[in-house]
Amino acid sequence: MHRGHDHYHASGGGLPQPAVASVGHSRLNSPARLAQWQVVHDDPEPGSSEKQGAVTDLDLVEAAFVDGFLAAGDPTSFLRLARVPFRATAHDGTKVALLRIEIDSIADVGAITPHLGGETFRYDPLPAPMVSRRRCLRFIYFDGTRLHPLGLADVMVLAPE
Repeated sequence: MHRGHDHYHASGGGLPQPAVASVGHSRLNSPARLAQWQVVHDDPEPGSSEKQGAVTDLDLVEAAFVDGFLAAGDPTSFLRLARVPFRATAHDGTKVALLRIEIDSIADVGAITPHLGGETFRYDPLPAPMVSRRRCLRFIYFDGTRLHPLGLADVMVLAPE
């Protein structure tokens, strides 16, 4: 055992082990970015200001949701499995119903720099390695009067009916 965990390291003494992909810091072929799915637990104290810690890795969960939703043959069943409420009560008591899910694909391909004084600017197209791509996920709920665009974190705290 070393540094709080117990497993074999190929360096040092002992018998050599075959090259096998494994979990942990000793794995041979690690992916570029690890993703994990976590269940976000309820806040232990109502009204607590520690909401930020409760949504750890939400960006990874949201990316997994988008990929799964786009690949789903039955989007309605996917939403049920993901526990997205079709009818819910918002934190202010408003009854809402899910109308649609919007997923925008965004690519930033240029940058601007304001000149002194701020009335003009310089525009530069970005080279391919600097182009950023992202997806924006919104759940559109309706309360009978107006639309409510909500993010995944907002949907996760809705009270289903």
